[in-house]
Amino acid sequence: MNRPAPSPKDMPGADRPLPLRRLLVVGLLPAFAAACTTTGSMQMAEQPEPMSPQLAYYSDLYSEIDDNGTIIPAVDVAKFDRKYLRQVVDYPTNERVGTIIVDPYNRFLYLVMEGGQAMRYGVGVAKAGLEYEGDATIGRKARWPYWRPTPAMIAREPDRYGKLADGMEGGLTNPLGSRALYLYRNGEDTLYRLHGTNEQWSIGKSVSSGCIRMLNQDIMDLYNRVPTGSRVVVLGPNDARPAV
Repeated sequence: MNRPAPSPKDMPGADRPLPLRRLLVVGLLPAFAAACTTTGSMQMAEQPEPMSPQLAYYSDLYSEIDDNGTIIPAVDVAKFDRKYLRQVVDYPTNERVGTIIVDPYNRFLYLVMEGGQAMRYGVGVAKAGLEYEGDATIGRKARWPYWRPTPAMIAREPDRYGKLADGMEGGLTNPLGSRALYLYRNGEDTLYRLHGTNEQWSIGKSVSSGCIRMLNQDIMDLYNRVPTGSRVVVLGPNDARPAV
């Protein structure tokens, strides 16, 4: 016997309202969709530009150094004039390999290498009238050197240097920085130094009281490359070369 198909209202539960839980789920679906959309857009936010290979190289070269417990801060190379950062350059010269050539007028120090090249470092130099010029040798090397202002420095700036007349132990606040190379002529101390500095901003400028200052990372590199007795040539204005 054929039975008529049940009408919708005859279906089980057809006349019952949807459970509250199902209504909540249905109502929240647009909110969940919006939340996913928002999260997705946040994940797509712009990322910082990747560091260029050259900048990454210098950032690593001038990174923070732990020197037996003394932390030497990194150099912010992104804010630095890159011509004053350590690099190998063409530098033909008659000076023998291992000679240090200081060009205070262009703010560079060169360590002569083979094949007409040199390792070039940026330097800070003395104020006009306080320069050293000529030949010398490295008579002594020091790590975290002790420093004492010269009598001429004290006489020139007594308020600044008079209180330091007894000297200062080596350390991060010492004006000679992490390393120093002492220049001698005919066996006598010239009182001229190649040394580090914590004043990174001074590289490429004429600010010091008579010596050649370098970034601490650079003077440490130079210190490891040259032995005591190495020849040093400090150029005069007629011998200086523009940077290539």
